Amino acid sequence: MSKVLVTGCAGFIGSHLSQTLLSQGYQVVGVDNFDPFYKREVKEANLNEFKNHPGFTFYELDLCDEATVREKLSIKFDCIIHLAAKAGVRPSIENPQSYIDHNISATRILIDLMKDSGSNKMVYASSSSVYGNMTSTPWNEALDISMPISPYAFTKKSCELLNHTYHHLYNLDFINLRFFTVFGPRQRPDLAINKFTRLLYEKKPIPMFGDGSTARDYTFVHDTVSGIIKAIEYLNQNNGVFENINLGNNTPVKLIDLIHAIAELTGQKLEIEQLPMQPGDANTTYADITKAQNLLGYKPITPLKEGLKAFLDWYLKK
Repeated sequence: MSKVLVTGCAGFIGSHLSQTLLSQGYQVVGVDNFDPFYKREVKEANLNEFKNHPGFTFYELDLCDEATVREKLSIKFDCIIHLAAKAGVRPSIENPQSYIDHNISATRILIDLMKDSGSNKMVYASSSSVYGNMTSTPWNEALDISMPISPYAFTKKSCELLNHTYHHLYNLDFINLRFFTVFGPRQRPDLAINKFTRLLYEKKPIPMFGDGSTARDYTFVHDTVSGIIKAIEYLNQNNGVFENINLGNNTPVKLIDLIHAIAELTGQKLEIEQLPMQPGDANTTYADITKAQNLLGYKPITPLKEGLKAFLDWYLKK
């Protein structure tokens, strides 16, 4: 039975991943620091879905606290899935040092622990934000990503480089998965689909930054989790691995179309408040998923409207 470490296990993607891994027979050690970026009770509700599973062990700790990390986690894991990070492009512009600490420094602490404890496989959660504002689409992993446009993106790119350094020096195996906009049940309250749904039911206008032509490659959370698990399986079957891999849906959706789709599903009256574009935001994200398909057998299967319906069902029940 494989034993894995999932950092950020109480978050949106982390809770779905942990729950799925447990259902597949993995032993899961989960870590979360309940970062105040959004309410603790949201994450506690996520954790309640599986925290009593006999295969699950949980530690509330901050990955920046190196002494505690080493005290609690100095065991050999078959794979480490590192999802924990400070999230959000816009907040990273206001407080870049916090992102450097919790994204870059925390990752360094974790991979030094990995090196010293005999764990040598990691799936790292990177982001489509590393591509910046590239106009050449779809984005593939061979593109030059040396021009990030937010501190958040910079920290994600920095961790990809950090991982490569440790791969080179210590023969540790890494797959950096570049997530494109993930949505579905338990989505963070600050993200567009959750935020827009809440505002519609509160009879408030939806803020639309720009003219609505910006687009995102929305990926349903179960498809993302499937890709993560395929990356774990690939790492466990191979040695000498270092790969950057997109996990997206290969189908950008315009912001204005997303807004109308959510309004139609909720049946609520739509009022849009048009605002200026925000600094650090990309115009379009668009994943080339050829590498994920060929290397991992990754295949996203959830259409946008089906995923939005699953999100809305969860939203109305919580």
